[in-house]
Amino acid sequence: MGKCCRTTLSSGSNFIRFFVSCMLVVEKGTKKKEGSAPSLQSGVYVFPNGDRYEGDFIVTEGRIERSGTGTEHFVDGLVYTGQWKNDKMNGKGEVKYTTKATYVGDFVDNECHGMGIYTWPDGSKYTGPFVHNKLLGAGEFTDTSNRVWCGLFTGKVADGLRLKIS
Repeated sequence: MGKCCRTTLSSGSNFIRFFVSCMLVVEKGTKKKEGSAPSLQSGVYVFPNGDRYEGDFIVTEGRIERSGTGTEHFVDGLVYTGQWKNDKMNGKGEVKYTTKATYVGDFVDNECHGMGIYTWPDGSKYTGPFVHNKLLGAGEFTDTSNRVWCGLFTGKVADGLRLKIS
């Protein structure tokens, strides 16, 4: 194992404690040329509020930006694993909530947005489109008896669901 390096980077007026295992830091690509895009690196850092991120990032103007794939453990117990872009959850990912519910699917700017599957702690689930964290559109609800109900969902309401016959 490599030594553990500890560096403090300035991010505006905030300071981020940055812990990087020297064995984990990976620069992908060739040497950085003047004016070229920042290189992708991997490591672990802890935000001032205690959230912990492990994964890919870029450093631009002395600021760390989550980019690529990684896992963030939030202090409230929520865990996100997936793709990051522009320092936000963007792309495919999974959230594990403290309630034992999960969401697997598309994210846009930190929101469930696109196709996804939300599973409640009792095992029932919704499969279909999400728009700004809301169920919206033609989807399926699978109940705890494994019966599948189809219909149009608008937020928490799904009037006129029909049982899907296999």
